[in-house]
Amino acid sequence: MASELLMMAEVLSTEKAVDKGIIFEAIEAALATATRKRHREDIDVHCVIDRTDGSYIPYRVWEVIEDDAELEWPLKQMCISAAKEHDPALEVGEFVREELVAEPFGRIAAQAAKQVIMQKVREAERNKISEEFEPRIGEMLSGVVKRQERGDTIIDLGGLEAVLPRNKMIQREGLRPGDRVRAILSEVKQNNRGPQLVLDRISPALVLALFRAEVPEASDNIIEIMGAARDPGLRAKIAVKSNDSKVDPVGACVGIRGSRVQSVSNEINGERVDIIKWSEDPAQFVINALAPAEVESIMVDEDKGAMDVIVDDSQLSLSIGRGGQNVRLASELTGWEINIMTDEQANEKLEEESSDVRELFMAKLDIDADVATILIQEGFSSLEEVAYIPREEMLEVEEFDESLVDELRQRADDALVTLAIQKEELLKGADPAEDLLTMEGMDETTAKFLAINDIKTMEDLAEAATDELLEIEGLNITEERAQELIMIARRPWFEEMGIDPDATDEAAEKG
Repeated sequence: MASELLMMAEVLSTEKAVDKGIIFEAIEAALATATRKRHREDIDVHCVIDRTDGSYIPYRVWEVIEDDAELEWPLKQMCISAAKEHDPALEVGEFVREELVAEPFGRIAAQAAKQVIMQKVREAERNKISEEFEPRIGEMLSGVVKRQERGDTIIDLGGLEAVLPRNKMIQREGLRPGDRVRAILSEVKQNNRGPQLVLDRISPALVLALFRAEVPEASDNIIEIMGAARDPGLRAKIAVKSNDSKVDPVGACVGIRGSRVQSVSNEINGERVDIIKWSEDPAQFVINALAPAEVESIMVDEDKGAMDVIVDDSQLSLSIGRGGQNVRLASELTGWEINIMTDEQANEKLEEESSDVRELFMAKLDIDADVATILIQEGFSSLEEVAYIPREEMLEVEEFDESLVDELRQRADDALVTLAIQKEELLKGADPAEDLLTMEGMDETTAKFLAINDIKTMEDLAEAATDELLEIEGLNITEERAQELIMIARRPWFEEMGIDPDATDEAAEKG
């Protein structure tokens, strides 16, 4: 029996590529199970195998508990006073051990032991897969298509199978058994059969990984691939920068006669890849990202994270792209909301915005249209700017003298104070419910503004529409924030229906 235990541990460790210590632990657990069955009582048994000669000693164990504690398991527990008769040094929570006779097992006991061993080995194999691959989530893996299974594709990674779900495959990509493919490891999913490796071929991370593998300058950190955006199977954009002024990052990624970019394109089913030069200037980056369209001018709204890009009429369709593809990928790549418009459209928008600001200045500063227009032309768009921009800057306006500047600044300051008092008075009678006040992402001022407009509870907010919130006078809120608050308020609805709220939020963001 002793030599058989050592041989079993050696064979299983080699065949299953599992640490021998884990195999011994599994065998010890199996021997303990078989020993318990032989004694025909519900006792606790531990076994210890000698790693050198294969002999083992079974022990019966009792957990040590307080004298006044209830014995829930008389065959497995022992009071501290009784335990000290065995060993005076024992403390509560430790164990009393009594050596049992290591008798040979019969056929049934041996079979039970074998089942426990195999179960433990399978658990060890599963743990090994999880430990090896969970830190590698986000990495690119290479494998061979093995078979199709209910619309998904099973990929052989070299003795280990992974699944490429149908919704993570490039559309119209005809993968066949034997094809070699590369994909991003997106998840290590736990199920009844053990860990399942889940792959992804539509992630922008795949394009990044392919270029990093294909372009030696990227692996040497001479150039950096800063980001990617994809319309999987159709078109992608990547942003690159150079850490060496002598190296052209776009040319390095294109390769001689386009060899490198073509290699990447072939790997992702012929997807066209635009290589964009990254710029730390957001406006220039957006201009680069919209290539091959030519941009006439650009207006940046940092507060909204948006840019109005003005193009010639002849460039309008090219800049937007088929189905909005070009501007959508450029927006995703740069992280800015991009609004494409012609000169005429830009002028109409500017006039509309100027009209609102002009009316504000005329009403709150008590000035005529000419002075209000001068302020707008000089870049002033709010009362705060008039009140707080340094006096010296306002004096640089050709049409303004010192007395007019001081008067405008004082009137703007007075108007802001008046608005603050009016706002405070308006919100005094607001009585939002506790659930609205304490809702995730909510602040007291927003909650009070909602309350005075009959949105007093989370339920009220959940039933509201985005437009309703945007129309509330005095509530300075963006469309994105209004949508976010409404979705948070609706989460209890989704949870009650068994729908994942986070998945719903993600779907809402994608529109």
